Amino acid sequence: MTTITTRTVEYPADGLTMIGHLALPAGVDRRPAVLLGPEGMGLSDVERRRADVLAGLGYVVLAFDLHGGRYLADPEEMLARCLPLLADPGRMRGIGHAALDVLRAEPRTDPGRIAAVGYGTGGAVALELGRDGVDLRAIGTVNGLTTGRPGEAARIRCPVWAGVGSEDPIMPPAQRDAFTAEMQAAGVDWRLVVYGGALHAFHHPPVDHPTVPGVGCHPRHAQRAWRDVIELLAECLTAAE
Repeated sequence: MTTITTRTVEYPADGLTMIGHLALPAGVDRRPAVLLGPEGMGLSDVERRRADVLAGLGYVVLAFDLHGGRYLADPEEMLARCLPLLADPGRMRGIGHAALDVLRAEPRTDPGRIAAVGYGTGGAVALELGRDGVDLRAIGTVNGLTTGRPGEAARIRCPVWAGVGSEDPIMPPAQRDAFTAEMQAAGVDWRLVVYGGALHAFHHPPVDHPTVPGVGCHPRHAQRAWRDVIELLAECLTAAE
């Protein structure tokens, strides 16, 4: 079994001390890297495990923080923080750039081969990095099909893959259409996968606390979405050698 190394990293962003999870593959050489963003609740063991799996495939991975080391299990508290954040592209970009700086500073990172993948709010952060013109090899967003300020999607310089549940009330068909229209108008190389019968956060294992309405795990589609993310990274970063 491939040996990986993990460590906690602290860095400032959004007026907070963020606590991220860095996972390194075996070896000492430079490797392609992935910036991995969590759902609106914040960084949890779900993202840490995903980062570790990706490190086992040969990627340097930083699972980044949204809330200064906190996991917001209370839906009202989560929405009170995330809704203003999602309405402020500058704040999202600040959080994304701060994490990206940490990832780039890691000696194992190949700075010319970095992808950003995020779920929910973390996916919105990944998209805003693209709209800010960051040099990424790929962007993936799962149930985070946000639209940006007019014209800024033209700055996206890499393929964009998006996944969403067909029954997601938070990202309904009108939101999907707005997202794909923005990508198409900007000339982005984009793909959208709609997972039939799935709700919002269908990829996330069940949690032991209340959630916002319309959230639910779909194990089969969760596996499929994960495979789609792996394939996106393999296509754009060619890390598994």
